[in-house]
Amino acid sequence: MSNPIVIAHHLIWTAYGWWLGNDPRGSMSKHIDSPIIHDLGELHYGRKRVQTAGQVIREFYEEAAQLLKYELLTFDTTAIAEVFDEVIEREKYTCYACAIMPDHVHMIIRKHKHQAEEMIENLQTASRLRLRSEGLRASDHPTWGGPGWKVFLDHPSEVRRTIKYVEMNPIKIGKPAQMWPFVKVYDDWPLHPGHSEHSPYVKALKAAGRYPHDR
Repeated sequence: MSNPIVIAHHLIWTAYGWWLGNDPRGSMSKHIDSPIIHDLGELHYGRKRVQTAGQVIREFYEEAAQLLKYELLTFDTTAIAEVFDEVIEREKYTCYACAIMPDHVHMIIRKHKHQAEEMIENLQTASRLRLRSEGLRASDHPTWGGPGWKVFLDHPSEVRRTIKYVEMNPIKIGKPAQMWPFVKVYDDWPLHPGHSEHSPYVKALKAAGRYPHDR
């Protein structure tokens, strides 16, 4: 739609040091402040269309680990999940998918009174405090690699497609599928059974020719 009505957010953020500005896969960085990190490779704005070989990425971060100020650490998945559960319950978020990877997080959350940036901040803050309190991070060690980024989803088909993508993340690296108690089954909201065909969202879809014909 020319003026899409956002219905959900795909939120992504990384652990400290695990997605640098000159990552071989590309990044959303437009400049690199550290001359030491700059020498690791060229900056490519945006995700590269051609997938970078896993070996190339591993070699890049093996070299980066020798240069970064703090140690490259991965997550205790269970500890992170417990905190996410608490935040989602407290803030009344509706989460449709979540993949907690060793070095980054994917999450799909339905539209909420909080902006995407505030959702990420709440989840990052709570998990950072928990990891430190449990001795999984030193008090001076950065937990996250920055504020993350978001993708706006404006149609149930996009939400379903992104859910599949998020669910496949651990499987692609040989890990088991993740099932978290705070993840709800997506019911095609706001085109869920019983929805009003007179809602602003439905009217916008119909005007754009994107309202499903089988409704």
